[in-house]
Amino acid sequence: MDVKQAIAERLAEARRRTEALLAPLDDVAVMAQHDPLQSPPVWDYGHIAVFEELWLVHRLSGVEPPDETLMHTYDAFENPRKVRGSLPLMSRAEVAAYRDGVDGRALELLAETDPGADEPLFRDSFVYEMIIEHEHQHCETILQTLQLVAGGYRPALPAPPPGRPVRLGMVEVPAGRYRVGTPGHEPYDNERSVHEVSLAGFRIDRFPVSCGQYMEFIADGGYRRPGLWGERGREWLADSGATAPKHWRHEDGGWLTDRFGHTLAVEPDRPVAHVCWHEADAYARWAGQRLPTELEWEVAARWDPATGRMRRHPWGDEAPTEEHANLDQRLFGCAPLGAYPRGASALGCEQMIGDVWEWTSSDFLAYPGFEAFPYPEYSEVFFGGDYKAFRNWDHPIRRQIFAGFRCAADGDAR
Repeated sequence: MDVKQAIAERLAEARRRTEALLAPLDDVAVMAQHDPLQSPPVWDYGHIAVFEELWLVHRLSGVEPPDETLMHTYDAFENPRKVRGSLPLMSRAEVAAYRDGVDGRALELLAETDPGADEPLFRDSFVYEMIIEHEHQHCETILQTLQLVAGGYRPALPAPPPGRPVRLGMVEVPAGRYRVGTPGHEPYDNERSVHEVSLAGFRIDRFPVSCGQYMEFIADGGYRRPGLWGERGREWLADSGATAPKHWRHEDGGWLTDRFGHTLAVEPDRPVAHVCWHEADAYARWAGQRLPTELEWEVAARWDPATGRMRRHPWGDEAPTEEHANLDQRLFGCAPLGAYPRGASALGCEQMIGDVWEWTSSDFLAYPGFEAFPYPEYSEVFFGGDYKAFRNWDHPIRRQIFAGFRCAADGDAR
């Protein structure tokens, strides 16, 4: 398969995934704003199409940009999420028809252009990779919204791969100098550029913290012990009234969770999710540990001591498969601990990709040598704000995101 055909097929696959997520929603639910933190699902759908026209038609052909009203309506920076439900949004059918035209013109331009040209927007098919990844990001945003739909979204929940008996505890990462960041011309500019850092030896959890481990924290009064929480964490705790992860509730002596409209028993062997940074930080203190820094997490995920270099993925340089990680939101939840032994990092950490984003102790800041590309709003405008890093970023109070964590500690492994 040539490069252009592969790009066309991946663009089509991204659209199919988006539309499959939206398909179970009726026309009222797809237009509704289900939570002030989330857009109406149809806004994300329209934004994906407008963004594609802006970059794969306007920027590549020089024709006029999309209709000015559309540009303003679907501008993520001009319109905070809480106001998007009041905007003049296209219906689902109108978005689909509009996108049909955008897709057709984008494919015509793809046939006429060289996606491997040396110009930065084309090099390594950058602009096409950006559009595909952008749609995948909004699929996850839509999923966050679907988890909040009143009355339930209720997709069929596929059976996860089986877990296996696992040894918890920590792996050791030796002190040293490590090259972090990416040298690639890839969409996420906040991961550029490559630079060398010096790290003291540290330990890091082999697996993400599980629901069973988190239950122990709750049972030991974790939410009622102010000394476990930082000042801002105590403020959040008082304001939120939280006593457990989002979507959990305690009934008849056990924990239940609401997952996409299904009420299920909390499964102790799954990574805990829907916890904010303050909850992760308090748990780590309770465990006598701490959250890893962003750099520690990256080294634990990618460093291969046998070759002395960083891998592309925890398991190596080969592309992800369903044997490596919980991919593409297909499970509508986390897999059991130990489900992906082939996805282990060289240092022995597992499930670092796919189940949950993992909070780190780091603020979201630029790497040395950072240069914004292709536009400052991609990352740069968020640096130095009230954001914590987890190979993405969000406010430390956010719980609607699919975030969990693993702990770290100073010194040698025990």
